[in-house]
Amino acid sequence: MKRIIFLLMLFLLAGCNITVLDPKSDTASDQAFLIWFSFGIMALVVLTVFILFIRFVWKYRLTKEKTDFLPKDVSGSKILEITWIVIPIILLAILAVPTIAITYNQSPVSEGENRDKDGVHVDVTAEQFLWTFTHENEKEVEDVLVIPEGENIILHLKSKDIIHSFWAPALGGKVDVMPHEEIVYEIENPDKGTYKGKCAEYCGIQHANMTFKVKVVSMEEYENYLKEK
Repeated sequence: MKRIIFLLMLFLLAGCNITVLDPKSDTASDQAFLIWFSFGIMALVVLTVFILFIRFVWKYRLTKEKTDFLPKDVSGSKILEITWIVIPIILLAILAVPTIAITYNQSPVSEGENRDKDGVHVDVTAEQFLWTFTHENEKEVEDVLVIPEGENIILHLKSKDIIHSFWAPALGGKVDVMPHEEIVYEIENPDKGTYKGKCAEYCGIQHANMTFKVKVVSMEEYENYLKEK
């Protein structure tokens, strides 16, 4: 009965329909790769530990033949000691290389020369409990972000009041939105479709309702959208 209740709890907790492992942009794909890559390395370590654990439990189990057996005293093994120091260092180095490269490339930056960068620029303003998206032609829309597919989307994020967090899991990671400071975040090559977004930083009693939609359309549809009143 306890197992059934536990599984039901997991099912309910997983009911948000938001996943970071179904990437719909190059940015999200790189982040999903890091998740799977680190999971693979951890799984390899866990598997190795369990195999060794089972092997030694079986090998040194108590049997009738070993009742009076006294094993040889071993003071240490330099080979083993070097092995279990070097292998973790190698694994961490393997994990560090793509992690540093992707993180450095994707990290949000403070406002600088990014206004001149090639791509589609959108101003994103967060406030309790609303998202406002302002396009380059000054078109302003609440809670719906429309962007073209296959382009670099450059978001200029700022907050009117407190700290919020912009998060569209299918397109990219969480980005804190700070008051009195503009943060620039890029989403590279999004796929066509409609995706959920939300504030990922508790910001007050209506926090759960601070959601938005991201609609990725063709460039032609996007240009027509900008012309609409």
